[in-house]
Amino acid sequence: MAIRRRAWLAGVAALAVARPARAGEPGLYRRGNDADPETLDPHRSSTVAEAHILRDLFDGLLTYDNHGAIIPGAARSWTVSDDGLTFRFDLRPDGRWSNGEPVTADDFVYAFRRILAPATAAKYAEILFPVRGAAAVNRGEAAGDALGVAAEGPFRLRIALEQPTPYVLELLTHQTALPVHRASIERHGDAFTRPGNFVTNGPYRLVDRVPGGAITLEVNPHHPEAGAVAIRRVAFLPTPDLSSAVRRYTAGELDSLSQLPADQIVDLRRRFGTQVVLGPSLGLETLVVNTHKAPFSDRRVRQALSLLIDREYLADGLYGGTMSPAYSLCPPGIDNYRTPPETAGRLGLPIDHEAQARLLLDEAGFGPGRPLTVEYRFNVSDNNRNTAVAVAEMWRDLGIKTRFVYTDAKTHFAYLRDGGSFDVARYAWIADYSDPQNFLFLLQSGNDGLNAGRWSDAAYDALLARAAGERDLARRADLLCDAETIALRELPWIPLMHYRSKALIAPRLHGYVPNLRNAAPTRFMRLDA
Repeated sequence: MAIRRRAWLAGVAALAVARPARAGEPGLYRRGNDADPETLDPHRSSTVAEAHILRDLFDGLLTYDNHGAIIPGAARSWTVSDDGLTFRFDLRPDGRWSNGEPVTADDFVYAFRRILAPATAAKYAEILFPVRGAAAVNRGEAAGDALGVAAEGPFRLRIALEQPTPYVLELLTHQTALPVHRASIERHGDAFTRPGNFVTNGPYRLVDRVPGGAITLEVNPHHPEAGAVAIRRVAFLPTPDLSSAVRRYTAGELDSLSQLPADQIVDLRRRFGTQVVLGPSLGLETLVVNTHKAPFSDRRVRQALSLLIDREYLADGLYGGTMSPAYSLCPPGIDNYRTPPETAGRLGLPIDHEAQARLLLDEAGFGPGRPLTVEYRFNVSDNNRNTAVAVAEMWRDLGIKTRFVYTDAKTHFAYLRDGGSFDVARYAWIADYSDPQNFLFLLQSGNDGLNAGRWSDAAYDALLARAAGERDLARRADLLCDAETIALRELPWIPLMHYRSKALIAPRLHGYVPNLRNAAPTRFMRLDA
């Protein structure tokens, strides 16, 4: 098996690249972005590619700098009550929307109520459930005014929580907590995000959007820090074809790439040197299994598929060390975490994983006379395609037949979110805050927008519910560890790798700093003339 993999890897030709040329509009930052966004509505967004753009267009109460540190955004200061349940935020009195109107506390009240309203159908609404009344409002069990978010004056906002939440400030940097301009939505409806209609409060405003092409922003002249923003225009360009993206970077058509082709990483490092920038990340690459579809409803089949995957080969051989093998959902190093004693790669089973996988498949009714067939869905990119081929090769050692179905990222994730039928599907998650809850909540019952396989387990849900009300961080970590242990035994998701950030940064771009949260706001960077 290892020989065949090495031969396959050797057959993937490395792309010859050169130093980036200088091309394009002077002063324009050409920013490679993972994919074409499905939406720019903050309350309906769900992808990293969208988050990068929204971070430039909007200021939440809090935001990130280019080191990944939380800094004031629309709020200039805040206080917290002794019991940890009530936060008060004083907004900047000079905060302005891109049409010049002031940003007020009522704007945030409206935004919180909008994202949690059932009619909005926000995929990420559950992230805000620590806010008092948020779950009930989102389920249609309470009116919007029951939400624990209120204006105490034009520039003072109060947020009350259900229970103390150690990561709440990070939640308020997320796109779910961004304000939106009420009058624009009421005037334009779903078209409020189109150029000419879109009113934003961040350091940039939208000036043009080409479907499948560039999304161009320019400095918002009404932003309080507009004068300090060095890069006046930025174009986000989708780069799902990473080999093509590297060629564009070499030709000077892009100043940065937020993702690199893993099979070329050794050559890229040799040719570009320090322009290849690796960093930490809170991310998971996983295979979602449809636990409602036979035979994948059989835990033995899921375990066998997991046991056959050589994660060390994927991370080191295929990805050149730019990923880490994943035997858990939560990456090592995350805050408030305890590593489960049982891992997805071993499951407490003997070291001969292939023999154990064969036994499990035989017990489930599969073998040489009745081979297992798997449909493997993924969103197309060089890295995703190479991963799919490598995993299929590993499964083929036991006679498993794999058929690929691939689409663009927008179609792929919408298909999973909307409950489309599948066997196994590629999924990726970048944490919104450094806490195991931000990985484990994905598998909660009823979280259909993100729990793509629609897995449900009462014991798992009960442990997360208990953890949500636990103030002792050590005890909370134990409860979350117990929940993750259930998920790793049942394997509704098969973890493959944990992410490292990897980027190409042109010499003329300054201010990019790799950080755990992969935050790189354009406002903190600059270009050489």
